[in-house]
Amino acid sequence: MKQLDVCLTPDLLHLHKMDNCIVVVADVFRATSCMVTGLAYGVKSITPVATIEECKFLQDKGFFAAAERDARKVEGFDLDNSPFSFMDEKLIGAEVAMTTTNGTLSIAKAKASAVKVMVGSFLNLGALAQHLRSEPYDVLVLCAGWKGRPNLEDTLYAGALAEALKDQYMLLEDGTLMAQRLYNQSRDNLLGSVSNSSHVRRLQRLGIQKDISYCLQTDLYDVVPVLRGGALVAMN
Repeated sequence: MKQLDVCLTPDLLHLHKMDNCIVVVADVFRATSCMVTGLAYGVKSITPVATIEECKFLQDKGFFAAAERDARKVEGFDLDNSPFSFMDEKLIGAEVAMTTTNGTLSIAKAKASAVKVMVGSFLNLGALAQHLRSEPYDVLVLCAGWKGRPNLEDTLYAGALAEALKDQYMLLEDGTLMAQRLYNQSRDNLLGSVSNSSHVRRLQRLGIQKDISYCLQTDLYDVVPVLRGGALVAMN
């Protein structure tokens, strides 16, 4: 039987087996929610890069560029890290370059060893789970966390995906069971469950409560982003 494992932070990735494995990267607040939203609204591709310099290079080549550090937009770039920015009609059919504090760095760490890298959020939970049921590979959910530390919202997402796939995948490791149990205790009030979390407090100080509520909605979209040739595209 296939196995599903959870890595609570990219700093622990070296402890996890990644051969024969699809890595699902989750950065719920807000990178992977932006990626899912952008592709759902017609963005052609999103190229995740680890550094601001790489993002600027692609911007100079004609990409729309989204850059975020410490939850704030980096000066000189086109887009911030709010999913609402990715709903703009001017982005339909566009190529977007993106760098964020945690999410794109997690993708960069995963892509060297994974069979595939896919992107998950609550917004596409059901669609991604449905696709993974058809895959022959193990799954590792990589929580982006915050600067090497675990965070609540990504762990809750990992637990939600584990709960959705528990009949098709063995859940063996304690990190996975912790995430699953945390989600099951919180599933009826996700917003309340994260209300005092560190990143929610960080975002609230910036006045973007609407992003928090939006990113915790389940199954808004059926798009499944997959990394192909260095760019995230919607799986057909």
